[in-house]
Amino acid sequence: MERFVVRNFGCRASQADGAAIEAGLLAKGLRAADDPSGAELVVLNTCTVTATADDEVKQVIRRVRRETPGARIVVTGCYAQRAPEEIANLEGVSLVVGNSHKARLADLVAEPHYHGQIEIGDIFAQTDFLSAPVEDAAGDRTRPNLKIQDGCNNRCSFCIIPFVRGRSRSAPPDRVVEQVTTLASKYREVVLSGINLGRWGREFSGASQHAKPRLAGLIRRLLDETPVERLRLSSIEPMDLSDDLLELMAASPRIAKHVHAPLQSGSDAVLGRMHRKYRPRHYADRIAQARMLMPDCAVGADVMTGFPGEMEAEFQESRTFIESLPFTYLHVFTYSERPGTPAAESAAQIPMPVRRERTRILRELSARKNLEFRKSAVGKTLSVVTLESGQALSENYLKVTLQGRYPSNRIAEIQIGGLTTDGVCETGAFPVMQ
Repeated sequence: MERFVVRNFGCRASQADGAAIEAGLLAKGLRAADDPSGAELVVLNTCTVTATADDEVKQVIRRVRRETPGARIVVTGCYAQRAPEEIANLEGVSLVVGNSHKARLADLVAEPHYHGQIEIGDIFAQTDFLSAPVEDAAGDRTRPNLKIQDGCNNRCSFCIIPFVRGRSRSAPPDRVVEQVTTLASKYREVVLSGINLGRWGREFSGASQHAKPRLAGLIRRLLDETPVERLRLSSIEPMDLSDDLLELMAASPRIAKHVHAPLQSGSDAVLGRMHRKYRPRHYADRIAQARMLMPDCAVGADVMTGFPGEMEAEFQESRTFIESLPFTYLHVFTYSERPGTPAAESAAQIPMPVRRERTRILRELSARKNLEFRKSAVGKTLSVVTLESGQALSENYLKVTLQGRYPSNRIAEIQIGGLTTDGVCETGAFPVMQ
């Protein structure tokens, strides 16, 4: 019986895809291994949002070849959809499966012979949401990611994701209710994820434009019709953070007080060149509304540095804007040219040392804001979901070190007594920082 391991790269939606791949392989009679060294089949479920993501996959392929030379290597996911020939030409790769054929991966690897084979199709021909069995969302995590939306209809000038994920498509609402009900019987917290989560339901036919389903309506159904103790929403574009959604998040104790809204830049001009659908004033309004309704909520953002043509004054405008908002953490990315995107064709590319220096500046700003937020939590009682090894995650996205042994997968009220290097700790636990 062949043993396999699946390694996932990238976003929460990719993690959910990887769990579905694993379930498909198990259903074919394969056995899961703990790591590539004990596997005859290694599946790499890839990301391609940056060149660094591509390079990481190549490094893993080389390591698998070196450490487990007899293993078959199958590469799938976004990098596979974007550059299948490039991956197929890498030594050791047996099969490349694009996102277009990812649902068939378990059938493909069951075939007796393949080498250098590519299975890929037109991702824009995908019109249905491929809903995996609910157990596939869980994997072995305490907090399962349930992907309820895939694809993206936006065309940001720097982003390759729409071309490797296809058009926006959503899981049917009844199916989501069914899946959350099943997950809630085993897990305390369920994370709803998607490539463009805030667009859930917008493409459903049979309803007028004003009557089309919205994410807030789906969440109300989940609160009313399932026993889930806590829902957490992954990244939502700022234009989809409606008053209705934010008010619902604030009113329900069963929704984590955690807002993650991609920003990319705080410069009006840069956002325009990025083809983003909002401007700094719109973004600031949404964050202010979130904090007014949920004073202690986590507020996170994705920010990009060194976008083509980003002048020093524009970077400083962005830094000042970020400084002015109550962010509790940032994911700061250095701009990376993605072949096939308009931004990659720009003649105004920023030198890499300048990009990296701007990234360093914003990461320092992020660390300072995060420290301020963690300090503000000391002395408060936070609702957490317990994880493994004496750790927990608060509803407002703080890593919590617990004093004693708590069973994992429980909701608990924990008083915060101090700081750790990257989180907080329960009163009575030994603080790392003062």
